[in-house]
Amino acid sequence: MRPLVVVVVAAVLGVAALLFFLLDSGADRTGGRGHATPEAGGDGLREGWRPDRWVQSEAARAVLLLSVAAPDADAYRTLCDKLCASADANETVAFYRALPILPFPEAHVARCAEGVRTNMSSVFCAVAHDNPYPSERLDEIAWNTMVLKALFIGVPLAPIVGLDERANPALMRMLCDYAHERWAASRTVSPELWRCVGPFADEAAKADLQKVLATGTDEEREAARRALEASS
Repeated sequence: MRPLVVVVVAAVLGVAALLFFLLDSGADRTGGRGHATPEAGGDGLREGWRPDRWVQSEAARAVLLLSVAAPDADAYRTLCDKLCASADANETVAFYRALPILPFPEAHVARCAEGVRTNMSSVFCAVAHDNPYPSERLDEIAWNTMVLKALFIGVPLAPIVGLDERANPALMRMLCDYAHERWAASRTVSPELWRCVGPFADEAAKADLQKVLATGTDEEREAARRALEASS
């Protein structure tokens, strides 16, 4: 940890928080990069949450986050904000993956919304994939931004918890507009995009789906067929 950060943490948050920061900075050295054990699977604790896919250092950091005592949501949010401000990419990933089990869940909504705007795929996937927190806490605008961003940076939609449940008309229109932009630039459109279009497809969206049925690859046509079925 940089000396300035040590001074700030000690002065603002106290000695206990300073110890937490020092321990967290050493998690890679003590926790290692091996994968967490299968017994760490979190489906029984939180649906869709998959800590068994973490590396050991991420699990170690989650334990540290849960071990810090804070009197209220504001104090805990301040601690997390200080942590994230000095975090490297691995530490940021660990924080976002732990969101579903952190104390004071309402305190982390803004941090989660910030995470889905990143262009770093590892950080984005820590928020968006195998993580029930966004579907439970993000408002519609932030949720739609996350789904569109997944397509923009080229990561799959399937691991997004709540993808079907939180589909909505505004997202449908955003995705169709995005598909048109891709077509205009002679670029491909992920077949997964149509999954969130089908349930709310208007006449214009159905025309887009018919176009995919007529001109797409086998995978694209299958996705369009399923979306049209969902629209009926």
